[in-house]
Amino acid sequence: MKRFIPILLLMICMWFTSCSVEDRKTSLSFFAMDTFMSIDAYGENSEAAEQAKNRVLELEDKLSVTDENSEIFSINNGLSVNISPDTLNLICYALEMSEKTGGALDPTIYPILREWGFTTGNYHVPDSKTLSELLENVGADKVIVNGGSISLADGVMLDLGAVAKGYASEECAKILRENGVQSALINLGGNIRLVGSRPDGNPWNIGVADPIGEGYVGILSLIDCAAVTSGNYQRYFIENDVVYGHIIDPETGIPVNNDLLSVTVIADDGTLCDALSTALFVMGCEKAEQYWRDNRDFEAVLIRKDNTVCVTSGIYRSFELDESSGSVLKIIE
Repeated sequence: MKRFIPILLLMICMWFTSCSVEDRKTSLSFFAMDTFMSIDAYGENSEAAEQAKNRVLELEDKLSVTDENSEIFSINNGLSVNISPDTLNLICYALEMSEKTGGALDPTIYPILREWGFTTGNYHVPDSKTLSELLENVGADKVIVNGGSISLADGVMLDLGAVAKGYASEECAKILRENGVQSALINLGGNIRLVGSRPDGNPWNIGVADPIGEGYVGILSLIDCAAVTSGNYQRYFIENDVVYGHIIDPETGIPVNNDLLSVTVIADDGTLCDALSTALFVMGCEKAEQYWRDNRDFEAVLIRKDNTVCVTSGIYRSFELDESSGSVLKIIE
């Protein structure tokens, strides 16, 4: 699960319509995909937020790794299932991103996540023998796509948690736009998708959380894009005074422990942001910076353990560092 603590408009579980069409607002809060979500839509037809919510719930029914009625559960357990275009396309996308990131993103990591207890709540450090055996079943090359069917090697299981909420956020934005909504803030458990600007025409202000303290290290001013943050500082457990975070390195089967505290990815596509926020965190700062230089289809804010905030050159003018955080700003060229 990825979590992002943004500065948002007030999120309230209510339905509000003002006298002016221009000021009309619909706010929804709900629980899905194992996290709290909210949609704030503005203007005429803002009630389309309800359609967007229903779309998220529909995707959850297909993509849940634990729901016995989901398509992913059926695929993982060798059951016959008619795979929907949503599930098939997202599996293919995850496999493509796994290849592009050199395996830093891996949709077959689920058995190891489960063994650590991050999907069951039964947290513990697995022994090395168990991890070695599970790692034999990790790898995107063990997933075979044949037309509209998916087959897995023995012991391999899929988990689309690293891309599902990003995909859902894009679907929400699509529905809102199709209904004429030009201003909306979609927060799917920290996966932020912005439709247009704020109702007054100004950018949305999104806070990048301080991963080791209170508040924020800085504010991003954004319009009509997505922003997703990943890090091991919010979902973790402690055993024998050692902190173990939920983002696993697919190569070792062990929670990531490198020079990064968090990664925020900003791009036009929320699915890409979701995938890359995890992958870049696994890579570490140096490789993440190089990946950006090689691709340039996204921007990023990388917070290092040495209190340096690294911001890619395409977004740094839209980022304001909170000087009280004590962080040092570095621009990635």
